[in-house]
Amino acid sequence: MTTAQSAPPPSMRLRELAFGAACAAALRAAARLGVADALGDSPMPVEDIAKAVKTEPRPLRRLLRALSCYGVFTEQRDGTFAHTDMSRLLREDDPNSLRYITLWCTEPWTWDAWPQLDEAVRTGRNVVEGLYGKEFFTYLNEDAPESADVFNRAMTTSSMQSARDVAQFLDLSGSSSVADIGGGQGHVVASLLEKYPSLHGTLLDLPRVVQNADPRLRAGGALADRVRIVPGDCRQEVPVQADVYIIKNILEWDDESTSRTLRNVIETGGPGTRVVVIENLVDDTPSMRFSTAMDLLLLLNVGGAKHTTESMIARLTEAGLVIDDVRPVNPYLHAFDCTVPGGAAR
Repeated sequence: MTTAQSAPPPSMRLRELAFGAACAAALRAAARLGVADALGDSPMPVEDIAKAVKTEPRPLRRLLRALSCYGVFTEQRDGTFAHTDMSRLLREDDPNSLRYITLWCTEPWTWDAWPQLDEAVRTGRNVVEGLYGKEFFTYLNEDAPESADVFNRAMTTSSMQSARDVAQFLDLSGSSSVADIGGGQGHVVASLLEKYPSLHGTLLDLPRVVQNADPRLRAGGALADRVRIVPGDCRQEVPVQADVYIIKNILEWDDESTSRTLRNVIETGGPGTRVVVIENLVDDTPSMRFSTAMDLLLLLNVGGAKHTTESMIARLTEAGLVIDDVRPVNPYLHAFDCTVPGGAAR
């Protein structure tokens, strides 16, 4: 029987970390094979799981045993395998599923990019353009459409899960309109419109993103009469008037893109406008291992960065915003509640 281990001595822990790619690859394999979906509520013999996912039993047992060491699946005394709280998150039908996040973090391009992390650290620049001769998202959409689809699914899953927390967290009772800038498919604005029946909203994101907006927001949807869907690039302009602007998890690009986005929001909103910036942080948070890993991945693919509390405050202040409050939304997101100076709050 294989179980998650207690803390090993430093020499073994470092060996385990050096083999971290094996764990990531095992998670990816399990997600792609659909192992978690095939495994039911009761323990199953590996032969039955293998038949369901069309693999050979012996190598599948090796895969499951490796993952069980990390608490992903568990091996019973009789040799069968069962779910754990973590392995259930690899199921596609789990309401908190991390299947597509797992796939996104282990897409083929990541295995090309990680070995060049030293070069990215040395230069401070992304390595993807050197690898593929194109800006990252151009490469995804033109040369790696399957990976682009995984990215979109991962971002949709993440947004849907965090939208509930954001809507519960934000008090917009004194506002009549809200704009979600770079808001993806609009899960946050949809959740806010459901919470506040008199609120009107706008979703702004790239054309290829908003064409797949949340069905609640599209024509015929339950919220369609209270929302505008605006295709556009917030780094170029923000042609959207609102009492409150929400900017969630997009200020991770290079410095110039981030500055342009904030400047566009401030110029359009004008004095007194409320701007709520919501981000993962790489300090003072229970999710630091994940956030710092994503921070390095951003360096590799777009030359961007996750923020510390201090760097986020500096970025917002330099843009001209007054920071009124900083609070955690959940264990992995923080909200910076800001105002555009020069007028009374609207």
